[in-house]
Amino acid sequence: MHKPQLSFWQIWNMCFGFFGIQVGFGLQNANVSRIFQTLGADVNAIPILWIAAPLTGLLVQPIIGYMSDRTWGRLGRRRPYFFYGALATTAALFIMPNSGALWIAAGMLWIMDASINVTMEPFRAFVGDMLPHRQRTRGFAMQSFFIGGGAVLASALPWMLTNWFAVSNVAEAGIVPQSVKYAFYFGAVVLFGAVMWTVFSTKEYSPEQLRDFEAAEAPPATSTAAKAANNEAPAPASFFKNGGVWLIAGGVVTTLIAQFSLEKELYVLSIGGVVFGLMQIIAGWLKQRGRAENAFSEIIDDMFTMPKTMKQLAVVQFFSWFALFSMWIYTTAAVTSHHYGSSDPTSALYNQGADWVGVLFAAYNGVAALAAFAIPVLAARTSRKTAHMACLLFGGAGLASILLIRDPAMLWISMIGVGVAWAAILSIPYAILSGALPARKMGVYMGIFNFFIVIPQLTAASILGVLVRDLFDGQAIYALAAGGVSLVLAAVATLFVDDPAGSGLMDDVAVPTRAGGH
Repeated sequence: MHKPQLSFWQIWNMCFGFFGIQVGFGLQNANVSRIFQTLGADVNAIPILWIAAPLTGLLVQPIIGYMSDRTWGRLGRRRPYFFYGALATTAALFIMPNSGALWIAAGMLWIMDASINVTMEPFRAFVGDMLPHRQRTRGFAMQSFFIGGGAVLASALPWMLTNWFAVSNVAEAGIVPQSVKYAFYFGAVVLFGAVMWTVFSTKEYSPEQLRDFEAAEAPPATSTAAKAANNEAPAPASFFKNGGVWLIAGGVVTTLIAQFSLEKELYVLSIGGVVFGLMQIIAGWLKQRGRAENAFSEIIDDMFTMPKTMKQLAVVQFFSWFALFSMWIYTTAAVTSHHYGSSDPTSALYNQGADWVGVLFAAYNGVAALAAFAIPVLAARTSRKTAHMACLLFGGAGLASILLIRDPAMLWISMIGVGVAWAAILSIPYAILSGALPARKMGVYMGIFNFFIVIPQLTAASILGVLVRDLFDGQAIYALAAGGVSLVLAAVATLFVDDPAGSGLMDDVAVPTRAGGH
């Protein structure tokens, strides 16, 4: 029994919820740094305040993936997480812009990102569940289209409210402007409506049907990759040894940071090493005592038995998302200071620049929405690896060019390259990965794959503040140039990725060129 191919509109319905999710995510990315600065944060402290977002993803996504693999109820397998995550995210979007203090805003970022992650993570596995191999690039491209469309709306909302509806974008010190508040309220409504559309317009396959589909249709390359995902997990002794190394190394580095009064941001990485070591030791201890039948142990085992393709993609993801996080953190500070000459959040020039950043973010997401349909065609004529490498190089050039372009009105040129790279990052790695995973573990592996999005963000949060302050003389614009270099490194790493299910799937990239409207 083979999994049936879905129509264009069926794929549209199952991916439409991502439009709403990205409205929330886009509002977060484009405005949280602005909110932090409005509430008194120093530009050098912004990366450490942003740490809540990647830490939340690190914890939430593999757990939600593991749980959704094992869920089956009235709403199905993945849709319950869409539903309840959307409820929580909607509430967080209403509360976030009304934060009265910096610490409240930082806490709300944590809550909002956790809610978004609960909704977002199962969407990746949803495509793998619902679509045959030939249509997965199409499905992830459709998600990229909606991500781009949602982010266009989210990024431009404050500017639109100010310029089209005369809503004030300036407020007294410590008060978030009305344009930002109303943008968050409107985004909350859109997010909830879009996710509910997917929840109630799409029916999921049962676990029994999915098992039958996997057995019937897995191509040889995918079967081999799936077996690689089932390698025997490390023995307790191996966990103890490796965990001990991580624990000692992290402890030594943490001690040195304290001893020499190094930057506090570096604790993120050193303490992360300690925690990773402890996790391995705990996993070994549980396995040694025959108590490994639990979510924690199984996630750790799966992390150490991931397919080869997933490990190779991890390197690509690291450099890609380091670049993206540098852009999200520093574009507002870079453009307002470098192009508008103001770092004062209460000044008209600063807020004019911050609004323009929202428009620029809308521009790159708009490009991504269009590129989502062109990338599969490029992949068909070359390969998925070649297409991804080309898009990343284009993005690296775009991000680095922000340093060279002095007229802010011309920065939309830079956003073309960034948008092409963004569309590829959101689709091609997931299309390659889904062909290397066993269907029964699609959710947990998609969650673990998020580690390689979160770890570079934590790295960026740890070192970018230090680099901007000590190496770049406080000029945030150079953090964007560093992000451009990182995208080039990601492109080089793409050369070494195996795509076991990529051959013979030419129909997979036959994306319709006409669409009504991630």
